Amino acid sequence: MVINAIQTRVRSSGAYQQVSDRVRFARQDLSRLVPKIPGLPYAYVSPFFILFGIFLLFPTVYTLYLSFFNYLGVSNEILLTARMGPLRLTIPRIANLEFVGLSHYERLIFRDSLFHRSLFNTSFIFFVQVPLMVTLGLATALVLDAKFIRAKGLFRTLIALPVATGLVAYSTIFLLLFNGRVGLVNFVLESIGLSAIPWLGDGVWARITLVIAVTWRWLGYNMIILLAGLQTVPQQLYEAAEIDGASRWQKFRFVTLPQIRPVLLFVVVSSTIGTFQIFAEPYVITGGGPSNATITVVQYIYNQAFLQLNLGYASAVSVILVVIVSAMAIVQIQYGGET
Repeated sequence: MVINAIQTRVRSSGAYQQVSDRVRFARQDLSRLVPKIPGLPYAYVSPFFILFGIFLLFPTVYTLYLSFFNYLGVSNEILLTARMGPLRLTIPRIANLEFVGLSHYERLIFRDSLFHRSLFNTSFIFFVQVPLMVTLGLATALVLDAKFIRAKGLFRTLIALPVATGLVAYSTIFLLLFNGRVGLVNFVLESIGLSAIPWLGDGVWARITLVIAVTWRWLGYNMIILLAGLQTVPQQLYEAAEIDGASRWQKFRFVTLPQIRPVLLFVVVSSTIGTFQIFAEPYVITGGGPSNATITVVQYIYNQAFLQLNLGYASAVSVILVVIVSAMAIVQIQYGGET
């Protein structure tokens, strides 16, 4: 209140008004000096479109283009030469390519068993991890939104901290924790009389290990988003429900869920996209093993593109992955967005 009173008194003084008028007049004079060039606003926003075209649009279009070719290596041929006065701009051909049409797509859809395996592994992680993470995130957000919880800021920070950890760093920690012989998890299980579990030596348990790791890291992220959604629900709706005699479950079912439906849909769609892009965890924790039991689609793309240099085939797999994820996101938005 004291600060507001001081600000009001300063602004009402004659000296402040004089300075304010001088600044305003100077700004108007400067605006008149700026030339009114047609299309000048587009020049201001052009850096965004230039960067977007170079680093996003071109790689996307070129990936689609490359999926119809076999990559034969780097090319030294000249693709285009342009003269701009005294300057000469030469654009080299990016690569030597051999046109193969739709053969890459035919191979990966009908004949590539390893791609089918990677798609199954990714789908397994998706169908287990996403419902689990969303449910735990919503439950955690509900608990932290309750009035009887103290030190909410501390708990929110602790739960959200894993999001700030590096992918490789936390994956390495989980590799050590779930090691079959010297891991802490098996040591605790054996200490309480249970038998050790082959976390990284069995296909099913290895996939479960990845689910645990991914859920641990992204739980806090989803919790923060859902908690923000819960705090936007009007309290009057809960009060009206209580007057009508609604139980806690009925308030959650008929008040909370409908109100946070857009936020919940965002969490589900973003989790779906993130799960199908999983790479660091299986690469570091399991290496795609045992016997390709945890190799994911993105890891398979990495192997084809950078280890075997099959850039054309890797581009085709990338296109198929984009189609699958886009279709799933559209279905989720179509049905999850209905009221």
